[in-house]
Amino acid sequence: MRSNIKYWLTGLVALLIILIAGMYIHQTNHFNKNVTINNIAVGGLTAKQAFEKVKGTSGATKVYVDNKLVYQSKPMKAKFTNDDEQKFNQALKKQFSLFPSHKEIDLAVKPDNFDESSLNTAKSKVTEQVQQLNAKRKAPVDAYAIYRNDKVSIVPAVNGTKYNLQNAINQLNNQAGSTKINIALHNEKPLSANSKTVKNEQQQLEKLKSKKVTYLVQDKKYNFASSQIITEATYRNGKFNFNTAALNKQIKKINNEQATLGKPFKFRTHSGSEITTTANGSYGWKISEKKAGDSLTKAIVNGQQEVNGKNDIEGTGYNTTGLGYNVTTNHGIGNTYAEVSLADQRAYFYKDGKCVLESDIVSGTNNEGNKTPKGVWYIMYQQSPSVLRGQNDDGSSYASKVNYWSPFTETGCGFHDASWRHNWSKTAYLNDGSHGCINMQPSIAGQAYHDLEKDEPVIVY
Repeated sequence: MRSNIKYWLTGLVALLIILIAGMYIHQTNHFNKNVTINNIAVGGLTAKQAFEKVKGTSGATKVYVDNKLVYQSKPMKAKFTNDDEQKFNQALKKQFSLFPSHKEIDLAVKPDNFDESSLNTAKSKVTEQVQQLNAKRKAPVDAYAIYRNDKVSIVPAVNGTKYNLQNAINQLNNQAGSTKINIALHNEKPLSANSKTVKNEQQQLEKLKSKKVTYLVQDKKYNFASSQIITEATYRNGKFNFNTAALNKQIKKINNEQATLGKPFKFRTHSGSEITTTANGSYGWKISEKKAGDSLTKAIVNGQQEVNGKNDIEGTGYNTTGLGYNVTTNHGIGNTYAEVSLADQRAYFYKDGKCVLESDIVSGTNNEGNKTPKGVWYIMYQQSPSVLRGQNDDGSSYASKVNYWSPFTETGCGFHDASWRHNWSKTAYLNDGSHGCINMQPSIAGQAYHDLEKDEPVIVY
């Protein structure tokens, strides 16, 4: 009796092995029942049979976005060649299961010679549909790290309702070759606070904490901590982004103490009297808040302990880089300058503190349109010979040839010879002056031209 049981058990095991082996062989060589390739049923077929069936079909490609038809091509035959047959063997392996499965699976197989350009219209339609759906949807906001008050914190992500267009296009590309493409829309996902990107942002911003930088402006030093320079900072796409509003108050203080641009000052004239210049004019310098912010934050990032403010100055007028930074004597104008007294109608030219030339002049006519502007200016450039162009008081144009031209305002005022002038009296400027220029007699204008130099201060009072 025991031998019979043993016999039957052995037979059952053998039969089971045969059945499993047969099933395995069948499953290895045939697609499961509810499998489709490019939306064509291939259940129960071998890879070769499936290849022949799909290869021989034709039809229009339909593209759906969340089951809504957005594009339909013209009917055409599948462009498979014999070289593509191996792809069906790969599809067979992909859907393989040891036991027969009724799970619905659609596999996409694309021919080697598939015309990618044929998808361009479909991509446009999908893009148009997604963008239309996104018109009133809210975009997600990524989590990000932020430096503030010398501390680094993480601002959490905010989910949105906007659909992910790139994901939709990727689905279209992955299903290329199929006659029916259905794209399921998914919301865009923001970067989470635990993402590697945000963690890296945090690590980079931590490097800004508790740093100190010495700012050198002329002969004075200012010591700044990170929090005095940086109000807020973020790190995105490999770059720091700084808000340096905290520094602006410090720069304003420095400019009040040391800058020369737009400031009146006490000036001792050629006659020995002391006057106060007007705040008008273009000569001088000040520290640019933006440039200072850029250079000091760069120093913090690079571990630089001292920054020279000379690279952060700015000016106005023809030369916007600022002038006189390296000059600390005589209120920043030094000892080489030109001096023009409108009341005396006289000009004086100084070199290293010595008056090398003085001359009678005729300045602008004493009316609002032609007055020579008071202030501290600078020689913008020099040109010899030159042609001066402009308009007369009656609106007519003029073009006057001169041998020597040294302009000091952007409105066209400068030193030049005036061979056409006959009235050189001390009162000529009252009713018969220039259009604002400093007219000089031809016999002396050349010497004045050579005594002047580019960027030299011009004090008009």
